[in-house]
Amino acid sequence: MAKLTKRFVDTVEIRDKDYVVWDDDLPGFGLRVFASGKRSYVIQYRAAGRSRRYAIGLHGVWTAETARKEAMAQLGKVARGENPAEERQLDRNAMTVKELAEQYVEAMKAGLIMGKGGRPKRPSTIYTNIGALNGHIIPLIGQRRVQDLTKADVTRMMNDVIAGKTAAVRKTGKKRGVSVLRGGRGTASKCVGLTGSMLTYAISMGIIEHNVAHGIRKPKDQVRDRRLSEDEYRLLGKMLREASEDTELTPTIAITRLLALTGCRRGEILGLKWSEVDFENSCLRLADSKEGASTRPVGLQVIELLEERRKSVEGEFVFPGVRGSKTFGSFPNQWSRIFDGDKLPDFTAHILRHSFASTANDLGFTESTIAALVGHSSGSITSKYIHSLDSVLIMAADTVSGYIQGLLAGVEFKRTAYALDRTARREALSRFIAQSSA
Repeated sequence: MAKLTKRFVDTVEIRDKDYVVWDDDLPGFGLRVFASGKRSYVIQYRAAGRSRRYAIGLHGVWTAETARKEAMAQLGKVARGENPAEERQLDRNAMTVKELAEQYVEAMKAGLIMGKGGRPKRPSTIYTNIGALNGHIIPLIGQRRVQDLTKADVTRMMNDVIAGKTAAVRKTGKKRGVSVLRGGRGTASKCVGLTGSMLTYAISMGIIEHNVAHGIRKPKDQVRDRRLSEDEYRLLGKMLREASEDTELTPTIAITRLLALTGCRRGEILGLKWSEVDFENSCLRLADSKEGASTRPVGLQVIELLEERRKSVEGEFVFPGVRGSKTFGSFPNQWSRIFDGDKLPDFTAHILRHSFASTANDLGFTESTIAALVGHSSGSITSKYIHSLDSVLIMAADTVSGYIQGLLAGVEFKRTAYALDRTARREALSRFIAQSSA
C-alpha cells in the first residue's frame, strides 16, 4: 500500500505481470499497473455479496488527484446502495460512435494512442484524425450505438465518403480560414482505418469485444500509384518557369522543386528548419518525421537551391509564414493557382514523392538505397544517431535529383538505367581511377 500521488504513479515499478497498488488513505482506491507500462486508476467494492472492480481511467487522461475525487464520488454511490460498475455497463451499451470518438480524441491528445513505430500519434496526425472524425465519420455513423455497429454500417460509411456525400468547404474559425473536406477513395480508406483504430481502443476499454471494421476491403487509392512520366516532368518544369513570372509564387515554386528533388513529404519541406539542413554533409536531419527523427541524403542540386534561398530568408524556418504564422500557409492555394487544370491531371505533392522513388528504381538503385533516400523506416540510414553519410548514398541522391533536375529543365536522356555490361562497367572504373589519381 502507498499514498497514490503523481510522483508515486510516475515512478511506480513495472513488473512482468499486472498488479494493483492500493491507496493507504482511501480504502478501495487503487492503481492497476500493467506489464505494458500503462497505469489505470480503479476502485474495489462489494455489491450484492460480490466483489466488483470499477476502472476510473488511464493515468494521463486522469491525474492522481482527479482520480481520487472520482473514486470518492463512486464509493459514495456504493455507500448509498448503488452499483457503479453495473451503471457503467448500461452506459457503455448506450454509447454512440460520436461519444466514443470524443473519448478517443482525448486519449490521442494524452499520448495514449500509438501510431507508426509504437510512438504516440504526432500532433499533425491527431489534427488530421480529428478532421476525418468530425468531417466524415461522425456525420455518417456518429449516432449509431457502438455496441450495434456492424460491418455493413462501416462499409456504407466508406461508400458514402467515396461518393463525396461529406465533401464540403467549411470555415475554421480563423480569420479568412476554410477547411476543404474531400471525399474519394483515399479518404474513404483512411476513414475505415481510423474507425478500426477507434474500435480497437473501445475493445481495450471494455466497451465492445469485436472490431467490425477489421476485414473490410478498403478501396485502393489510385492517385497514390500515379507517377510522372518524363514528358510530364518536362511539362512540370515548364509550368514552374511560367509561374516564376509572378514573384508571389516564389516560395511555392521552391517548395515544389524541393519536393521533386528530394522525395520528401509535403509537411517535411513546409516545416523544414535551417537547423535541420546539414550543408556540409549534404543531408537533411529531420527532428520529427513520420518515422521519428530521420536523416535524408540529398543531392547537390538541393544543397545549392537551399544555399541560394538562405541568402534572402531569415529566421528559424526555410519557408516562414506571413502575418505571424510560423510556417508558410499559402502553399495549398498557390499550388492550386499553378496546377489546377488538365495539363497535369490528379497531380499532388505525394505524386512527386512516388515519382522520385520510381525514378530511383529506373536508374537501377536497390530498394534499401531508395528507402534511405525517401526516409522509409526500413532504411537504417533514418537513424537519428548517424552523423556522416555513406558516399554511395550521396552519389545516389546526386544521381536521382540530377536526373529529375534535367527533366525539369527539358533535357531528353537516352538511357534511364545503369548499363551492367562489362564494357560500360570497365569504362566507369577507368574514369574513377583517373579522377582519383589526378
